[in-house]
Amino acid sequence: MLGATTPGWPAVLSDGAVLLRPYKRGDARAWSEVRIANQAWLAPWESAPPGPWAEMNSPRTFGYVYRDMKRAARNGDSMPFAVCLVENGRERLVGHVNLGNIVRRAFASAYAGYWVDHRVAGRGVIPTALALAVDHAFGPGGLHRIEVNIRPENGPSRRVVEKLGFREEAYHQRYMHIDGGWRDHLGYAMTSEEVAGEGGLLARWRRVRTSS
Repeated sequence: MLGATTPGWPAVLSDGAVLLRPYKRGDARAWSEVRIANQAWLAPWESAPPGPWAEMNSPRTFGYVYRDMKRAARNGDSMPFAVCLVENGRERLVGHVNLGNIVRRAFASAYAGYWVDHRVAGRGVIPTALALAVDHAFGPGGLHRIEVNIRPENGPSRRVVEKLGFREEAYHQRYMHIDGGWRDHLGYAMTSEEVAGEGGLLARWRRVRTSS
């Protein structure tokens, strides 16, 4: 998945039991299982094509998703990570982090999106994963700014970025078509300078977890 215009990709990142890696074709069954198990948890917040959730998240559909992710990463447009937990020597796919819509040169920016299995929510998995991805983006990825846009009603997702110290900087009216309508979003952002003095975002997150 490496291309001439993809600094920092592919990459494998980890902290403790949290592992980020590129997707593999063999992830189809695990991806489908976790997506189907999390319909009620994820469907209200995601922009998705019409159709039954189980069909849109089947192992067969993963083949199309995988090809799209591979193409975007090869073109330098995104860095899609499978989020895994490694416990008792076994790796389990539990979520997703993507740095997408990458623009280089003077802008050097990307949008981050993520989701996590509700069965491991509250364990610090996705804040750790996002911190790893952002530090990688600001380092080997050569980016300067990461944005995250979240529906105001999505409390768990907002808590992720707020714990990490992203700035809330915008309110986007009717920003994206989700769950049958055009939904408002809150815009959060972070630049590399904001965490450079703290040793990176993961270091900041470790201190936040220790003090809480």
